[in-house]
Amino acid sequence: MCFHYSLTIERTEIELQLGVHFEDDWSPVFHANGFSFLQMPVITQLKPGSIQLFNWGLIPHWVKTKADADKLRAQTLNARSETIFEKPSFRSSITNQRCLVLADGFFEWMDFQKKKYPHHIYLNNEKAFCFAGIYSAWTDKETGEHLNTFSILTTDANPMMAKIHNSKKRMPVIIPPHLHTKWLTPNLTKEEITSFFKPYPDSEMLAHTISKLITSRSQNSNVPEIKELYNYPELAFLK
Repeated sequence: MCFHYSLTIERTEIELQLGVHFEDDWSPVFHANGFSFLQMPVITQLKPGSIQLFNWGLIPHWVKTKADADKLRAQTLNARSETIFEKPSFRSSITNQRCLVLADGFFEWMDFQKKKYPHHIYLNNEKAFCFAGIYSAWTDKETGEHLNTFSILTTDANPMMAKIHNSKKRMPVIIPPHLHTKWLTPNLTKEEITSFFKPYPDSEMLAHTISKLITSRSQNSNVPEIKELYNYPELAFLK
């Protein structure tokens, strides 16, 4: 699963690294909580040279009311890659509404002795990377409000992530840089699309435990300190 991630790199650095430009103003986000349904940067098949801000939590075009949309989007923050061609919420987007979701890290919890321990996971080059995503456009027929929304694809965990996310053993699908263009290519076959649905190599990833600030209800978790190493003595022998 992937309900929490970050993109803390400055926009100019992202633009230089990925060879694209932001269409809107952007400030780094240290903790993007999916259940806030906030706007985050994506690169779509329709505009592969631009970075746009879409709302996290996919709303299919066929949803009728805002009440239905609000209920559904909490269930569409992620899309399981194994069933994405079957689920009504996702199957209309996977063929030709794919996107890259920009990030520089994500957060997951380890279960140990009935307690949960948050981890920050990132690539060992500490650069921005891209989750595999799908998107959809939805219009509220009552108000005319138009929302562009997205979902992050997930797959089986690699060995490192299986130790961290040891309850579900899942992880987001990460698209390697040399395959960004292909992921956004129109009219790929089902077989070509499913070839992306594999765990990212753990040899290219790093992780460390962080404080429980990320789940605080009284403190702001969207701060640089959210990513700092925090040691839990009870986990020391697991390393």
